[in-house]
Amino acid sequence: MSKFALLLTVIGFVIAATHSAHAQAAAQRFDYLVREDMFRGFAGDKAAFDRAMALCEARLAENPDHAEALVWHGTGLLFRSGEAFRSGDTEKAGLLNRNGLAEMAKAVALAPNNLGVRIPRGAVLLAAGMQIADAQRARVYFETAVEDFEKALALEQPRLATLAQHPKGELFAALAEGWSRLNDAEKSRRYLDRIVAELPDTIYAAAAGARLANPSAIARITCLGCHTK
Repeated sequence: MSKFALLLTVIGFVIAATHSAHAQAAAQRFDYLVREDMFRGFAGDKAAFDRAMALCEARLAENPDHAEALVWHGTGLLFRSGEAFRSGDTEKAGLLNRNGLAEMAKAVALAPNNLGVRIPRGAVLLAAGMQIADAQRARVYFETAVEDFEKALALEQPRLATLAQHPKGELFAALAEGWSRLNDAEKSRRYLDRIVAELPDTIYAAAAGARLANPSAIARITCLGCHTK
């Protein structure tokens, strides 16, 4: 699977987790406006991708500190970075990568308690890190992703008992995957155990059980049940 095909799959987690019952009204949620075009763009629909980026840029022209527009635009820049790298333009790829990471970092600095900011960044960096051959560079991505997911879990804690299967499973799975990639088997296992205990008889429990039974196989545990085609 290519880097951005994987990115498309893992970023589906954004939909699950940001569907949780946080206070932001649906009509105000920027991700409702941008995400479908961005997903289509990652899958190869250039017109959809251009629309998503244009929407982000229009919102940022109105308000340069719009955190959600920043994080989604940063995601788009990472996508463009991958395209540039594959075309052989490593200088352009590096610039786009740096700018994308900077935009996402600014978004989190502006709105550290916003799930609509934390989760997109965490999902993108977890996916991207899995495709980076340089272990030290990949580790930086995984550390940031885990930080975002741990923050998301803390924010969701008051609602965790009533959180639907999909967002809860995806959040625990993302944490298990992130800690595994950071070579912290104990913390990874802790979240896998929680999936089995708190989401019995689900696709998440089955996937977590497979990973627990054979950790070295790195069986897939994230983005189950939606946006997997």
